[in-house]
Amino acid sequence: MSTTEMQDTPPPAEIDPDLRLVLPGRGLDAGAGWSWIVKGWELFTRAPLMWIVALIIIFVIAAAVSLLPIIGQILFQLVQAVIAGGLMVACRALEKGGEFELEHLFAGFSKRFVPLLMVGVFMLVGWILIFLVFLAFVGVGLLGAFMTGDPELAISSGAASLGSILVGSLVMMALMVPLMAAYWFAPALVMMHDVKPFAAMKASFFACFKNFIPFLVYGLVMTVAAIVAIIPCGLGFLVWVPVAIASTYVAYRQIFTDD
Repeated sequence: MSTTEMQDTPPPAEIDPDLRLVLPGRGLDAGAGWSWIVKGWELFTRAPLMWIVALIIIFVIAAAVSLLPIIGQILFQLVQAVIAGGLMVACRALEKGGEFELEHLFAGFSKRFVPLLMVGVFMLVGWILIFLVFLAFVGVGLLGAFMTGDPELAISSGAASLGSILVGSLVMMALMVPLMAAYWFAPALVMMHDVKPFAAMKASFFACFKNFIPFLVYGLVMTVAAIVAIIPCGLGFLVWVPVAIASTYVAYRQIFTDD
């Protein structure tokens, strides 16, 4: 591409022009996984009350839409990326020394709504395909037995298909890993840099596997923290979830951006 062509190309519509996008993303050392958690905790402590309020609002929204059988769950699945995009804006505001405003939570609905929604659509399609693979192992008959509501029939059918259920569950979990890798950074890339949904998921996928060791450290520490969070009647998740969100933002910043 010539210099003239590069100058004529419009810059991406950044939420924050101080952030420069780096693609395909950096590979980091193992210690980065721990630093994501430490810095995510710092972002949480700058506005702990607002984080908890935001989490409660999300929970109320999820509970409200769940009143619509099946459709409500689908709707919430679709808008999760939209909400996640708004939380990335909140993290950026806190990082710059600003406040976590309630409007940040809904920023994805006013900016980048359609691209973020498409990320949710891709995720939903991925979940459906994985579930169909699981059904291919366990059989539609077993699902029908559970849907009848007859406990004896469900138990007998489950016992007869135990091996298939185990293999199907392992295959399902294996397929969930690349799907979650594709999703992990996609809301941040779409929201903060206007990256196209499929391109964002592709960049997220390769960045996650490029940083397999940091993610392994991160996952182990966060798993231990989740076990601790369960102990006080699950109230620890009011802290664990915001730290998980903020640490995802920190990881995105270290892998994909320059100031």
